[in-house]
Amino acid sequence: MLAFQTTPKQILELAEAKQLAARVAAHQSAAGFDVKASERFSWEESLPALAREVTAAGLGDLDALVECQLPRSSRRIDVIIAGVERSSQRPVYAVVELKQWSRASVYDEAENLVRVPGMREPQPHPALQVQTYCSYLADFLPVLWEWPGSVHGLAFLHNADRHQIPDLPPGSLSAPTERRMIFTKDRAENLRTYLRERFAPWRERAAAERLLNAHARPSKQLLAVVADEVASRRHLVLLDEQRTAYELVMRGIRWADRGRRKRVVLVSGGPGSGKSAIALTLLADLAREERPVAHATGSKAFKKTVQAYARRQPRDPEQRTTPVFNYFLDFMKSPPNSLDVLICDEAHRIRNRSTRRGGFTGKIPQVHELIAVAKVPVFLLDDDQAVRPNEVGSVRMIREAADSLDLEVDYIHLGAQFRCGGSPRYERWVMHLLGLAEGATPYRWSADDDYRVALAASPQQMEDLLRPRLAAGQSARISAGFCWPWHELPRGGQLVADVSINDWRRPWNAASDHPPRGIPSGSYWATDPRGFDQIGCIYTAQGFEYDWSGVILGPDLVFRDGQLRSEPTKSHDSAIFRNGRVSEGADRLIRNAYKVLLTRGMRGTLIHSVDPETQEFLANLVPPPRTPVQTAPGVVQVVQESPRPPVRGEQPAHTAAGTADAKSQKH
Repeated sequence: MLAFQTTPKQILELAEAKQLAARVAAHQSAAGFDVKASERFSWEESLPALAREVTAAGLGDLDALVECQLPRSSRRIDVIIAGVERSSQRPVYAVVELKQWSRASVYDEAENLVRVPGMREPQPHPALQVQTYCSYLADFLPVLWEWPGSVHGLAFLHNADRHQIPDLPPGSLSAPTERRMIFTKDRAENLRTYLRERFAPWRERAAAERLLNAHARPSKQLLAVVADEVASRRHLVLLDEQRTAYELVMRGIRWADRGRRKRVVLVSGGPGSGKSAIALTLLADLAREERPVAHATGSKAFKKTVQAYARRQPRDPEQRTTPVFNYFLDFMKSPPNSLDVLICDEAHRIRNRSTRRGGFTGKIPQVHELIAVAKVPVFLLDDDQAVRPNEVGSVRMIREAADSLDLEVDYIHLGAQFRCGGSPRYERWVMHLLGLAEGATPYRWSADDDYRVALAASPQQMEDLLRPRLAAGQSARISAGFCWPWHELPRGGQLVADVSINDWRRPWNAASDHPPRGIPSGSYWATDPRGFDQIGCIYTAQGFEYDWSGVILGPDLVFRDGQLRSEPTKSHDSAIFRNGRVSEGADRLIRNAYKVLLTRGMRGTLIHSVDPETQEFLANLVPPPRTPVQTAPGVVQVVQESPRPPVRGEQPAHTAAGTADAKSQKH
């Protein structure tokens, strides 16, 4: 776990020297985070406020882990106080959420959300927010499993009085109360009393080191987690904006039950920001409540895979409602408000009009059909993931559709990253590489402890590096740009090896739902381990994730004249190039497709371009791969072929906190 490691006393020293914000910012920049002016102001105001109380409690020498990054996520905890109990001397931790708010009120009857003056969007109640951080830590760090009581959580609102902050409804959380405490400036003495009872007054370095060096459990594929959730009645932990979106949907249902006018819930976010986690958690929870609920998508692979996971789980005999999985076009003739909730996942794939086989086309825009069918329509999308010309879903389009129907929209943008090892660097690097960020120019990838990126010299090397990951029980896939022909029918009982690069040949994923024996259908390519032996395309990779990703850039995206340039005529995707005609917007669609392919990996990505000039260009941006070394059966280590380039502004590896001048350290 990454954190700026210091002590409460040193926070006060840095604040007195007016160096606190600069030190924390330097650490955050070295870790790959963009630092905003509002964050600097928050550090200057809130960190000393907490440090004064901890120091006044006689605990100024304890470890304070500032901006502690959650495992497998880009989300950060404001502060974790680390120490030991007085009696047992077991390691204990207090997760602290700091707020500068002076007041808050319940947000439009959404009891778990609050309205804060000066903030446009609703916010999770601070008690709920810190409780979810505690639950997330306890879920991902096995070192905390042996004693769940080692983690407490509190929110400290140092500018507010207790009566200015609404209470969290008693029934809204089942977590221990020790994980959702609230302290305000008029209850500062209560905070000091709690801290004295919780922590011994001496510093125990091992407590902080135990947390910072803890190994996170491997991330499971989202669909497997949700399938287990449905069966066991456990809950995924939704953080911050994810939780806000969830609560807005639940409020919409309560309002609909009382006959109030419907509202549209719109959630946007990049790949790995947690959109599908919201969708599938809502689906599971509403099915348990026996609500009429449906999940809709534009992806055959995603729909069939979700159905398959749902079918594998034991059915609760008391649950009479089963989630329904649909395509967007399935609601052409559905009665208005026949569903309580319709969850439109991957809503960037919404078409202009629904079209069924036989050429029957809907009379109204598809988005209007989707809004009409549910009392609470929910749309989750990424504007940069539309990959076909007829995919028109966007934040703007859905807002305009709601406005034309005189409906209000609750909009939430997800800023976190839960894929790509939680690395904030990697998605930003991809956006710059592909020219999708405003004013973007490609730059060299800097090593990241959370995520591995390397340039494979050939597809064969890529395969050789990824196959041992499968043997180690991890998931890995190779995908490619749609730049080779695709023979959908097998020959001689085998898929045709259409993807041909020099002497390396592999088949695309199966096109049929009934492929040759031993080969998964294309819908299950991303989730069936046997999919490794076929090459995935944009249509089977989108919406899915796997531990290790290999991506082959085809001749439809090449480096020429100092920039990456699309070549639509090299595409074999009829949605891009057909009958000698290039589709409108082909350049953006090609770049969007590669963005999707490059952001499927949860632990790392290997890249290779079939174009020599592009491969040479990438060699200046991406380090060579690590070479696998077999040390024991089923155990693979890796050795770096070249020295790790330093990260600009990065500090040396962490040591125990000493003086105030030694505080900006990377863990």
